[in-house]
Amino acid sequence: MQISTKLPKVGTTIFTVMSQLALEHKAVNLGQGFPDFPVPERLIEALDRAMREGKNQYAPMTGIPALRQAIAAKTQRCYGRSVDADSEITVASGASEAIFDAVLAVVRPGEEVIVLDPCYDCYEPAIDLAGGRAVHVPLDPDDFSVDWQRVKDAITPRTRMLMINTPHNPSGAMLSEADMRALADILRDTAIILLSDEVYEHIVFDGRRHESVLRYPELAERSFVVSSFGKTYHCTGWKIGYCIAPPALSAEFRKVHQYNTFCSFAPAQWAFAEMIEQAPEHYETLGDFYQAKRDRFREQLGSTRLKPLTVPGGYFQLVDYSAISDLDDAAFCRWLTIEKGVTAIPLSPFYETAPAGQRLARLCFAKNESTLDAAIERLQRV
Repeated sequence: MQISTKLPKVGTTIFTVMSQLALEHKAVNLGQGFPDFPVPERLIEALDRAMREGKNQYAPMTGIPALRQAIAAKTQRCYGRSVDADSEITVASGASEAIFDAVLAVVRPGEEVIVLDPCYDCYEPAIDLAGGRAVHVPLDPDDFSVDWQRVKDAITPRTRMLMINTPHNPSGAMLSEADMRALADILRDTAIILLSDEVYEHIVFDGRRHESVLRYPELAERSFVVSSFGKTYHCTGWKIGYCIAPPALSAEFRKVHQYNTFCSFAPAQWAFAEMIEQAPEHYETLGDFYQAKRDRFREQLGSTRLKPLTVPGGYFQLVDYSAISDLDDAAFCRWLTIEKGVTAIPLSPFYETAPAGQRLARLCFAKNESTLDAAIERLQRV
């Protein structure tokens, strides 16, 4: 049987490929973005309690009320925005599902969605499956800032959505208040919907403030804002995220969500509701926790020939490897894994067209000190 693929540009994701390569060659895996340290014990206990209390059946399609109410309270506490737990918050099976649902809910065949390159690899496939077309606007290749004039110039009568990501994966760059004001100016008097991927919202450094779309009423009123518990609570395998959107957008989002996953792992929802309400200090101090890791890892990289770039947020460190090799990034990351025993992620899969001559790789520092030490020991010999 011959199949005409709906996703001709898609193969196995670079994260799966590099993690498998790391396993085959017993490399220290700093590629895929998952912590190798424990989930908070309090969260584990809450999950265990929920399962033992019999909370193991289907959750409501929109998420259990206790969790939606906890998210609403946290949103008010963090960003000063009051959202309705019943009509504006939907729990999803991870941020990737929420992004997929949002795109499928509003993008029609022939419409355009602006994405900022480099961007996370699930964005364009969702757009393609909706019958839309991704319009790629490159970020600055040095500091990954946005040229808002280029974004404005990319808007056409067919533009349906604009997708942003802050803190940014893969670079860690963050949008500023000035960026958000510029974005509001561009979108004003248009019908363009904004999708804001904010999964690293609590992992920000050096006293910076996360400029959530939710802080800006003019933007929030036209936005899907997506976040993830996996990044905040070190449990990426639980696959629980959520989307905050105005009632009209949430209603369309839920039409897709209910026929995609319908609901998400119920015991974890009860555990997160308890954790958010009773231990806010966890997300409030998460930036300090990861900043210590970033600073230590950056200092260690000084003993290698890799040059670390500035990282304002998130848990990835970009490194310039041009002092080591002229290989393209995919070939370099394979070589580094196979020959030197450390796995990184190349940047080119995050682009439609990567900048010529760019020699950057992404390392994840959301790891135990022993893991990072083992990686540094090998990198010192490169």
